Amino acid sequence: MNPFTYSHANRPEEAVAAVAKNPRADFVAGGTTLVDLLRLDVMTPDALVDVNALPLARIETLPGGGVRIGAMVRNSDLANDPTIRQRYPVLSEALLSGASPQLRNMATTGGNLMQRTRCYYFRDAVSPCNKRQPGSGCAALGGFNRIHAVLGTSEKCIATHPGDMPVALAALDAVVHTRRPGGGERAIPLTDFHVPYGEDPARESVLEHGELITAVELPAVPWFARSTYLKIRDRASYEFALASAAVALDLDRSGSRAIRAARVALGGVATKPWRSREAEQVLTGGKADEATFRAAAEAALKGARPQRNNEFKIELAKRTLTRALATAAEIKV
Repeated sequence: MNPFTYSHANRPEEAVAAVAKNPRADFVAGGTTLVDLLRLDVMTPDALVDVNALPLARIETLPGGGVRIGAMVRNSDLANDPTIRQRYPVLSEALLSGASPQLRNMATTGGNLMQRTRCYYFRDAVSPCNKRQPGSGCAALGGFNRIHAVLGTSEKCIATHPGDMPVALAALDAVVHTRRPGGGERAIPLTDFHVPYGEDPARESVLEHGELITAVELPAVPWFARSTYLKIRDRASYEFALASAAVALDLDRSGSRAIRAARVALGGVATKPWRSREAEQVLTGGKADEATFRAAAEAALKGARPQRNNEFKIELAKRTLTRALATAAEIKV
């Protein structure tokens, strides 16, 4: 393992200053991704700044009715919070579908947003990988690429974003709050937070070096209570998604079953949490039935670009989304 210094920060400004001054420093919270990558020599920081002591571990209801989730809130606590389970069930379901109870007890909200891909070639320090070593090539393009992305890809990278929680947040209009080096703050819509790997695979988010996630904010939208998360994987637990869907529906209560608004996000098939506004457009104004849901799924995957081993993901994602929408339509709120 690469040697590094280790220090603690007690205030957000201390953590930001400590990382910002060293180009090869990084934050560590639960460490559920970082420790793996340190052991594999995929990440080799010179310094780690422990942020576990920062006062960012609260879930608060805001005056306007929204919810603010501190960056240090553990996944288990967030998934089981009564307000989250009642008002944003898709988020609770996404969290509970990820990892194992032990990992959820350690993993944090901020760290989950920064989770890195499970691409075999990225995690192998020997294989060419533009994400790990820019300009070296992409071994996945000509290699075994069953788990790789079909949306948001490029000729430089086809790695899949691994998260569950960020997919749910993309469907909930979440906003990420950060503290920047120098003391400034900013609010970033979740849909703008992650960067499709595209032409610069090494860049995964819009954060600058030393910028610290402090909170995630969810808006007060009553119909987000009619939401669900569906994850399809090779085994029933402790596995990453081959395809997943986070959906929310606003249905007309008059009995017409008309869809007044919708949110759709996909996981397991794209280079970032994939908000599908194309599917939402098909759903809005339509009737909550199988034909509409299938049409939305077709729209969501229209731009998919399969590789040699993962063409099955396109049909799988369509069926996953169709089923998730059907489930959400039957939820009683």
